[in-house]
Amino acid sequence: MTAPLRVGLIGLGVMGRNHARVLSGLDGVDLVGIVDPAGRPEGAPHGVPLVPSLQQLLDARIDYAVVACPTALHEEIGLALAEGGVGALIEKPLAESVEAAERLVTAFESRGLVAGVGHIERYNPALQSMRSRLEAGELGEVFQVVTRRQGPFPHRIADVGVVKDLATHDIDLTGWVTGQDYVSISAHTVARSGRPHEDMVAAVGRLTDGSMVNHLVNWLSPLKERTTVVTGERGCFIADTLTADLTFYANGEMNTEWEALRAFRGVSEGDMIRYAIPKREPLLVEHERFRDAVLAGPGGSAPGDVVTLRQGLRTVEVSAAVLKSARLGETVTLQLAEVLDGV
Repeated sequence: MTAPLRVGLIGLGVMGRNHARVLSGLDGVDLVGIVDPAGRPEGAPHGVPLVPSLQQLLDARIDYAVVACPTALHEEIGLALAEGGVGALIEKPLAESVEAAERLVTAFESRGLVAGVGHIERYNPALQSMRSRLEAGELGEVFQVVTRRQGPFPHRIADVGVVKDLATHDIDLTGWVTGQDYVSISAHTVARSGRPHEDMVAAVGRLTDGSMVNHLVNWLSPLKERTTVVTGERGCFIADTLTADLTFYANGEMNTEWEALRAFRGVSEGDMIRYAIPKREPLLVEHERFRDAVLAGPGGSAPGDVVTLRQGLRTVEVSAAVLKSARLGETVTLQLAEVLDGV
């Protein structure tokens, strides 16, 4: 039997504590140490030592690290891990700027290290089922992807706005479920909560296949909503990632006899199916996939098992284009990603 992988954790905030919980019970890994830039001891699993510095975590001969500290620290910590020859699962977004994300990609790729980004929505059962069904052609041609992600302001977020914190979920999952890339984006943002960053964004984009994208994301709503709607020639899929439910609304096959109503609707209502799908915790699945990728080594994991740094970089590029569009008040055209990289 092989020895468990030695894993370190950087950051014990809300997300860091969730990572600690999953890692402490994950088969095949041993959480050997935690360092928290804010010096918070709460949330550490019993028996897992808190270490005062990243260097001491590296001295513990870890096989990989999970980076769950504020986004502004991702580059510094990621580069130190790469320099130490340690792979990393870095929470989303990969970095606070395109340039920082590019440096992280270069640092890990040049050393042949396994690294990924924690875009957890890819492991949501509803979205995984949706992607499989889209790949199988069950919806036919895709016309539009609409996401709504809104809720109250999370006081734990201080270093970025709603675009980098929340909209990056929707940017990543849209490209992933459709297998397409963004070619243009137009956005508007507002800041109503008195903070220096935007807390609401509405964006309209276009993908490489010509399909339309709409994102509505905010921290200003008492209603918590996490919905992805994909409309195509045979109907639409609706994924609720809060409940991990996937529903299909089919275009009806029977024509209505009421001519005026048929002309208004465009399509007729058909059957509605809510799929019964296995529901495993997305964070646990994410960690299982990354653990297996580390065991397999560079190039050993199947495409789509982990979110690569290049995919994380693309999400940062698109989110930067969203902010640029809002700032300039014009549509921003994006260059196609050099490599879709398993998307």
